[in-house]
Amino acid sequence: MTLEKIKQIEEEMARTQKNKATEYHLGTLKARIARLRSQLLEPSSKGGSGDGFDVKRFGNARVALIGFPSVGKSTLLSTVTKTESLAAAYEFTTLTCIPGVIYYNECKIQLLDLPGIIEGAAEGKGRGRQVIAVAKSADLILIILDASKEGKDFKHREILERELQSVGIRLNCDPPDIYFKIKPTGGVKFNATCKLTKLGDEPAVAVKKVLQEYKIHNCEVLFRDDYDIDQFIDVVQGNRKYVRCLYVYNKIDVISIEKLDALARRPHSIVISCKLNLNIESFLAKIWEYLGLTRVYTKKKGQTPSFLEPIVMTSGRNGTTVQSACEGIHKDLVQNMKWAYVWGTSVKQMPQKVGLKHTLHDQDVLQIVLKTAEEQRQEKNYSQKVQAYYDSYHEKKKKKKPLKT
Repeated sequence: MTLEKIKQIEEEMARTQKNKATEYHLGTLKARIARLRSQLLEPSSKGGSGDGFDVKRFGNARVALIGFPSVGKSTLLSTVTKTESLAAAYEFTTLTCIPGVIYYNECKIQLLDLPGIIEGAAEGKGRGRQVIAVAKSADLILIILDASKEGKDFKHREILERELQSVGIRLNCDPPDIYFKIKPTGGVKFNATCKLTKLGDEPAVAVKKVLQEYKIHNCEVLFRDDYDIDQFIDVVQGNRKYVRCLYVYNKIDVISIEKLDALARRPHSIVISCKLNLNIESFLAKIWEYLGLTRVYTKKKGQTPSFLEPIVMTSGRNGTTVQSACEGIHKDLVQNMKWAYVWGTSVKQMPQKVGLKHTLHDQDVLQIVLKTAEEQRQEKNYSQKVQAYYDSYHEKKKKKKPLKT
């Protein structure tokens, strides 16, 4: 029933001419189709969630391989990891999620080989929902494409982009800087800090049309940049996933030099050949660049830094600040930290005293200076901290099962 409604709306949007008189109506239809697709992806049922790919997160980052059948995903996994994934000449060789680990620059990157998807995966065809669910949990998506099939007749890149777009995955873009908050009363309050050129002559009318479709009548909306109606719908939905994506063209050993040069110049793209191990090192370096991994080495006072096990942070998860590094060591370090000393490219002098908001660079050295016991007692919220620690300790003690005698 939901699929039929979506098709009817898509047909109506295709019939409607795009002009100033119909732009508000098209915005309403886009909001309606986005709401129906969200219902399609998260159906309300009392039963279980179905068969999915339950893969435990491992390492410092997660990378998902997505592509059509027989483009070389399993061969790529076997080439860059120690995991052997079955590869054959027929389609749909891989029927479940196969994890592997890439060891690169002292970091562990989890690589997931997912089954090949087909057109219509967003509607559940060919285990498409399970594949897309894993893609939403990844820090980087690798769209694997067959270089010999990319051209005028085959538009696999556009098809995969459309499938991911329809399920709320936004590739290589940042979340819109739009403030949106639902209020109990007061009506719709709309404002913007710049001139809006993508919402028609009356942006407030276009915004209110979308909000009416979601039955939101009391809220605050503030545009801090020039965005279109689709980006505003993403903010209202609130379930979009913004992830970096790298397009990998495999099998370059069977195409001409001219086509190879054209594919390599496309944005966010890299060309490789798993069969002949061509450009694999550049491919791994590109993964490292897109993940934005940052290694930070710790140092104790009066001792040399430990370069064996760095703290690995990603710009996409919790950021690369001193606060993120402290949280990666222990949750109480943020509250008890006095200041920190940093050696590396992120500071002008070495060492330099920094605070929690300082952004660290790759291979920086960090020394954390903690508050003394007397300084902690002089804090205003010291008694609250002690009480919270006491309560959590006794709560854990109650949960422990008594020993069997």
